Amino acid sequence: MSEIAEILSWACLIVGVGFSLTGAIGLLRLPEFFTRVHAVGVTDTMGAGLILLGCGLHSGLNLVTVKLVTVWLFVYFTGPAATHALAKAAYASGLKVRADEEDRA
Repeated sequence: MSEIAEILSWACLIVGVGFSLTGAIGLLRLPEFFTRVHAVGVTDTMGAGLILLGCGLHSGLNLVTVKLVTVWLFVYFTGPAATHALAKAAYASGLKVRADEEDRA
């Protein structure tokens, strides 16, 4: 493997893990359900995509890369759809958005 591909692979893996950790911290720290779902939905799709890209760069052009692209397509389409469905179901069941000023602090 070339030196440039190795560096790009590790960069994608590290940045992808950073996005995933940011989503996990947002899940733990944000005050209400809808903001938590938003934080996780946005960051986990990007984090998983970068991790899969890093693994694909590391493995080279072979059958493993094709499988990683297939997994990426699945995550890319189902992650945001699942997040939207979860938030819509919570709202339809009566969970309201809190707009209290003290919750935003």
